[in-house]
Amino acid sequence: MPSSTTVLEAETHLVLRLYARDEAAMTTFYDRYGVSLYRAIRLLMPTDQAAEDVLQESLVKIWLAFAHYNAERGRLYTWAVNICRHQALDHLRGARVRGAGRTVSLLDAPSAGQQLAPAFVPEHVDVRTSLQWLRPAYRLVVHLQYFDGFTQAEIAKRLNLPLGTVRTHSRQALRQLARLYSSGSAVSMVSGR
Repeated sequence: MPSSTTVLEAETHLVLRLYARDEAAMTTFYDRYGVSLYRAIRLLMPTDQAAEDVLQESLVKIWLAFAHYNAERGRLYTWAVNICRHQALDHLRGARVRGAGRTVSLLDAPSAGQQLAPAFVPEHVDVRTSLQWLRPAYRLVVHLQYFDGFTQAEIAKRLNLPLGTVRTHSRQALRQLARLYSSGSAVSMVSGR
């Protein structure tokens, strides 16, 4: 087993080669850290293929951003695994946002064979229009959360609000919409009936 001094010297030499943009050094980097980075990514990703894609994207990003690596702030592996982790999270967020707008037709839904309540006409429900009845702060949070696919934590950061406030706005908005729909007034207001 190599001593810690030998490992640090080898890493320092590798870092210098990467700073010099030595492409062979990137191969050495992959040989040394690729399996560990893949395992770290795979813990976050749903499939092997997705983990491999994220690893590839991460290696490109590491190569392109290597000038920003500062050995005084941490070890090479730590820096690389953080880039990989962020790439994996970005990949997951992107997949969630891309899938957020997809809905299933009422005819294709698992409950399509069930009869709907006679007073309920789905075509008369326009949730986006119903948002006009909410307070502006509630409306913005609901729109970001349900139509743009942001998490409450992301909304809090984006709007520069405490997370608890975002949660309260979301909960209050849903309560207001539930009251509107349960009374039937939202459907009649939206549909003009």
